[in-house]
Amino acid sequence: MHLGKRLAAIVLTCGLSAGLVGCGFHLKGTNPSATPIAYSKMNLVLPKNSDELHEKLAIYLGASGVQLSSGSDAYVLRVLDYKPQRLELNGKLIEVLLRLNVTFRIEDAQGRPITEPRTVVATRSYQYNVETVNTDDQEKYYLNQVIVDDVAQQIVRQISSNRLPPAQQ
Repeated sequence: MHLGKRLAAIVLTCGLSAGLVGCGFHLKGTNPSATPIAYSKMNLVLPKNSDELHEKLAIYLGASGVQLSSGSDAYVLRVLDYKPQRLELNGKLIEVLLRLNVTFRIEDAQGRPITEPRTVVATRSYQYNVETVNTDDQEKYYLNQVIVDDVAQQIVRQISSNRLPPAQQ
């Protein structure tokens, strides 16, 4: 009978442990989305027309444990290409396709590439009636914010996963 209680305690402990792991519980310091230690300090260098992306990257990188710094020991997240596009398909209803292509790489403080350039893309579309021009402006503004947010999250996920291809020497 004493063995039955031990076995029940072991089964209960294993079951509770499996439940915690299944729900996504992690001990502090083992966050799977934490940025690798190598990139703990980073400087952002973006083109002039990408202020919204700069803000979003600062927020998401900070949340993943990166300290934004312009010091000599900080890596540089350089956005090489920032290309928003707007395509229209005309008819009675107009369909608008918004696309944002961003190419980036990580460099050391001296400007030598650490990773190969990587391009991320976000796309959204919407339709509007020609008679309601006001709706077009609101949709465009909102979806531009959504795709910039999406691109920033993609960049931070790729840095956090540490799967960016190293630069060829």
